[in-house]
Amino acid sequence: MSLIEPSAGAPRSERVTFGGGCFWCLEAVFEDLRGVSKVTSGYSGGKNANPTYEQVCSGTSGHAEVVQIEFDPSQIAYKDLMKVFFTLHDPTTLNRQGNDVGTQYRSVIFYESPQQKQSSEEARKEAQSQYSSPIVTEISPLTKFYPAEDYHQGYYKLNPKKPYCGYVIAPKVQKLRKTFGHLLNSTAKKP
Repeated sequence: MSLIEPSAGAPRSERVTFGGGCFWCLEAVFEDLRGVSKVTSGYSGGKNANPTYEQVCSGTSGHAEVVQIEFDPSQIAYKDLMKVFFTLHDPTTLNRQGNDVGTQYRSVIFYESPQQKQSSEEARKEAQSQYSSPIVTEISPLTKFYPAEDYHQGYYKLNPKKPYCGYVIAPKVQKLRKTFGHLLNSTAKKP
């Protein structure tokens, strides 16, 4: 796992990067989990440095919209993060989540260590039993992560009344709370 050096007295932290459709959706889901200290929306897997949202949305940069999650493995296991990931998006649709279409919305796990790669492959294989179609989730090494522009960070919490938030993100958050209530942090509303 990718270990983040803690400051004195701070808990140990690891990092994982997922793409599964719009990063606003993933951010809203993962920030409600216990042991998750930070979720940053961003871009990874493309060819140019410092991509903008417009470049990524054009589909020509090769980047995926992703979230980078920092978590305390003593509070939430990597395996549990993987279960949430494979449950709250459709990993069987290539380059698409609902009406969001393009390579920037692909299902992808960017690993940072051999252990993460192995755990991701095992989780993908285990998740296949939930789906009748083959899982197309890409598992690739993380080469670079670029944080998205500031207005993307915390989007759902800052814009809950926007139509996209109500129609697309809110149902995913509700599914998280119903399906994974045992993994929620103390500030997340349970169903």
